[in-house]
Amino acid sequence: MSKNAAMLLILLGGSFMSFVGLIMRLMETNDGFAILFYRSISLAAIVGIVACLRRRSSPLAFIKTLDSTDIKMGFFLGIAFMSYVFAMLTTSVASTLFLLTTTPFMAAILGWLWINEKPHPFTWTAMVVAVIGVGMMISDGLVIGRTSGNIMALISALAFAIMLVLARASRKDDVLGGTFLGGIFAFVMAGIAAFTIGNGLFISAYDLGLSLFMGAFTIGIGIAFVTWGTSYVPAAEVSMLVLIESVLGPIWPWIFLGEALSWLEIIGGITVMASVILLAMISRSKATTPAPERH
Repeated sequence: MSKNAAMLLILLGGSFMSFVGLIMRLMETNDGFAILFYRSISLAAIVGIVACLRRRSSPLAFIKTLDSTDIKMGFFLGIAFMSYVFAMLTTSVASTLFLLTTTPFMAAILGWLWINEKPHPFTWTAMVVAVIGVGMMISDGLVIGRTSGNIMALISALAFAIMLVLARASRKDDVLGGTFLGGIFAFVMAGIAAFTIGNGLFISAYDLGLSLFMGAFTIGIGIAFVTWGTSYVPAAEVSMLVLIESVLGPIWPWIFLGEALSWLEIIGGITVMASVILLAMISRSKATTPAPERH
């Protein structure tokens, strides 16, 4: 696959994922466990199909390739999926997506501490700027009662970051195995929680259809496209391309449902995204700078 095709695939995947917030707002139920349960079924199915197509293998052969690293990635991705759903239900779409853009910074710190992957020097400056942006959104949440949702979004970002570091340490060509298991873990956790601390798994046919659609097309295909393309594009550029989800995500509920953004959400979100973009651009320029010749 050419780099341009891979970049288009990543943009397409991010665009698919940007519709999650709109679909969540269209649902009649606010039962996060039921939504996650049914969403995870179609998510795991689609990712499994894409993995088999990409690897040119049978479903059984794909299952046999799953290893301990895939299990670890799947576990943390399952936590990320669960906290993401509850963040969407308890805070604004904009705050959820803007807070998730802190994932690269969390991954940078964890990568440095865990696998000795030294961050770019500008990372620390960008991180301070991002923290300021996050602080704006958290303070806004305190005023309008969205603190728990914002905290859930940060938990989701942390879980995603751990998954990314595990993927980096494993040096796998793709993380489709971990993504598939993430859907399976989310499915199991949601099912157990639904019957122990929730209200069971009954939802209307309308909400069931939206949950299955969200898992298959917005999340399943979206993540599959992004992970497929990342093998052919430098990490710094991937960081910029996937921001399309955070840019488009708040726009759809605003256009179709009139879900307004507060000024602190807008300013805080722009601050966080600007820091990610600057870091990605600087990292890219460093990566493309030719090494000095040895004499």
